[in-house]
Amino acid sequence: MTRKARNLKPRREFLRLAAFTGAAALTGVGVAAAGERNTGVQAADSHEGDDKMGFLRVSGRHIVNAKGKQVRLRGTCPGGWMNMEDFINGHPGAEHTLRAQMAEALGPARAQFFFERMLDYFFNEDDVIFLRKAGASVVRIPLNYRHFEDDAAPFKYIEAGFARLDKVLSHCERHGLYVILDLHSAQGWQNVHWHSDNASRISLFWEIAIYQDRFVALWQEFARRYMNRAVIAGYDVLNEPCANNAIGDYPWNVGSHYRPDFDRMNVVYRRLVKEIRKIDSRHIIFLEGDDYAKDFSGLEKPFDDNLAYSSHNYTVPGFGPGRYPGTIHPRSAAAGGAQDWDLAKQERNFLDAEGTIFTQQHNVPLWVGEFGSVFNGPANESGDRLRALDDQIGIFESHETHWTTWNYKDVGVMGMLTLNPASPYMERISDLLRKKVALGTDDWMKWLPPTPVKDATAQLADQIRQVVGDSQLDAQLNVRCMSQTLLCFYTGTLMQPLYASLFKGLSENELDHILSSFSAKQCVPNQGLVDVLSKYMATPVQGSSTGG
Repeated sequence: MTRKARNLKPRREFLRLAAFTGAAALTGVGVAAAGERNTGVQAADSHEGDDKMGFLRVSGRHIVNAKGKQVRLRGTCPGGWMNMEDFINGHPGAEHTLRAQMAEALGPARAQFFFERMLDYFFNEDDVIFLRKAGASVVRIPLNYRHFEDDAAPFKYIEAGFARLDKVLSHCERHGLYVILDLHSAQGWQNVHWHSDNASRISLFWEIAIYQDRFVALWQEFARRYMNRAVIAGYDVLNEPCANNAIGDYPWNVGSHYRPDFDRMNVVYRRLVKEIRKIDSRHIIFLEGDDYAKDFSGLEKPFDDNLAYSSHNYTVPGFGPGRYPGTIHPRSAAAGGAQDWDLAKQERNFLDAEGTIFTQQHNVPLWVGEFGSVFNGPANESGDRLRALDDQIGIFESHETHWTTWNYKDVGVMGMLTLNPASPYMERISDLLRKKVALGTDDWMKWLPPTPVKDATAQLADQIRQVVGDSQLDAQLNVRCMSQTLLCFYTGTLMQPLYASLFKGLSENELDHILSSFSAKQCVPNQGLVDVLSKYMATPVQGSSTGG
C-alpha cells in the first residue's frame, strides 16, 4: 500500500464515523491552514433544545438549566491541548522543560511555531463537531497557567492564551457543547506529578503565599472575562490537588500512608470561591478532593449554593491486564495482587468512594471528572477494557452522576481518537516511543509489561531499601517512587534533546505537515470506545428539579 493510500484511511474512517453519527457536515471542504473550518458547518442539534446554552446551576443533587430541567454533563477531556502530557502528545518529560529544549534546538521562533501548530491542529472546530455528533454535552478543558501568565511577569495576563481559548469557546457555543474550565497546572504546582507540568517533584503551591495569590488572581481574571458566557458550565478550579506532599513521592507519604491536610485545602477553597463570587455569581464552581481528587473525608461542607464536587474514579479493570469480568493482575504497586472484578464490585467501589459518600451526604451534584480504560495493553483484552468501562458508566448513570472520560485524543493509549501510526508525526517519533516504553518514562503507563531497565531500577530500589534498613519502608511503594524519580523525571527530561533533534532543521511547511497529524481528520477513531460512550452520551435526561 502506498503512503498516499495509507494516509487516506483515517480520513475515510473519520467520515464513516461522521456518517454513523449523522455528522454530514464533516464531508465539506474549506479547511484553513490552522485546521479551523471556514464555512459550511451547521450547528449540531442540542439535547436540551432552546436551553442548550443557558446558564447551568446546582439544585440539590442535580444540575439544571434556567427552566429547572435537569441537565446531565457527559463528555471527555482534551488533555494534551493547552496542557501537554508525555503519554498523550508523545514527548518525554514535562511541557515547560520541553519547550525550553525545543527553543534551544530549533530557535525560539521555530519552536514557537511548532507548539502553535500543534495547538491549532489538536483541538478545533472539527473536534467540537465530532464530540457533539458522538452525543457529548460537555468538554472539560485542561489548562496550564503558563498560557495565561508568565512567571517572569506575575499578575499580567497573556492575551494570546485567552484568544486561543476564546476561539474554542465560540466553537463550542456554536455547536451546543458546554465547557468546564479545568486548571490542570497551577502556579507553584498543586501536586508533584508530571501532569501538573512539574519537572521537579516539588510542590510549592500549598506553602508559599504568592503562588496562592496568583492562583486566585488568575481565576478572578477568568471570572471577569467569562462571567457572561453561558457556554461555560462551570469552573473546575484545581485539578488533582495534593495538599500535604511538598517534597515528592516517598513510600511513607503515598497510597495508604498519605495524610491529607484539609485545614490548608479548605482555607484555599473558601478564599477562592469568595473572590470569584465577588465577580461571577452565576457559574458553578467544582471542587476536587485531596490526594488527586480521591479523599473528601475532611472537606468542608458546601458553603456556597452553587458548588458541585468532582471525584476521579480510575479503577483496576479499566487498566488490566486481565479479563473482565474476571481476574485482573494489576502491575501498580498501590493496587496489590490479583483481584476479581465484575459489575457488582464496580458498583461497590463507586458507592464506597469518598466523593460519592460526600455528595450523597450533603445532597450536592457529583461529577466524575476523570476515569477511563486503556487500549495499549494486550490486544486481545481490548474488549475487556471496553466492558469494564461500559459497566462503570452504567453505574454512573444509575446514580445520576455527571462524567467526563480521560482522554479525548492521544498517540494510541486511551483516546476516542488516536493518531494514525502511519502519520508523519508518528513515523517520526516511532523509535523514540519505543525507547520511552523500554525506559518506562511515562509514569502513567504502569500497566505495561516489565522491561530490563524497569527491572534493574526495581533491583536498585530494593538494594537501597535493604541498606537503609528501615523496616517501615514498603518495598513495593519504594520501587514505585524510585522508578518515578529516576525514569519519569530524570530519564524523561534526559530524552528531551533527542525529541527536539527530530524536528531540527525542518522548514515551517515541513513542521506544519508533520503536526497536521494531530488533526481530527487524520486521526483514527477507536470505534469500540466511541460506540460505548455514544450509547450513554446520547440518552436524553428526563425530569425537572425537585431540590432533592
